[in-house]
Amino acid sequence: MEKVYFEDYQEGEVFVSPCRTITETDIVMFAAFTGDWHLLHTNVEYAAKTSYKERIAHGALGFSIGLSLPRRLGPYVMLPKSFIAFYGVENLRFIGPIKIGDTILTEIRVNSLIEKDNKRGILEYEGIVKNQRDEAVVSMVLRALVGRKPKV
Repeated sequence: MEKVYFEDYQEGEVFVSPCRTITETDIVMFAAFTGDWHLLHTNVEYAAKTSYKERIAHGALGFSIGLSLPRRLGPYVMLPKSFIAFYGVENLRFIGPIKIGDTILTEIRVNSLIEKDNKRGILEYEGIVKNQRDEAVVSMVLRALVGRKPKV
């Protein structure tokens, strides 16, 4: 399942990551790292009075962990050995809350293979982060710049 080049991928190919449970520690560490101490994430009493009824993870935390989960499939599965750079993210949406104790996974689908030149291509993925109830909580379109198979 290990991949080396742009040409090793097919449109429609799907990768499903392992699961990971979001903890209070994740939220506190993310708040400390980013400086985002919004009460919705860090204050039990405040969050109880919101429509969520409890603290929720930062949207950026769900995106960050969701983006990283497919890497647990192996170092060269979602991204090939010829990976050059993260090329961007589009249509990032925080669809639903991620609560402490939720277990998330990420489904990645190869949307398109965009030939950039003879040496590089762009892998475009649709990513959906889902919770244990199979509810989408984050969605995005990701692009990665990768190497192409050398012509012989």
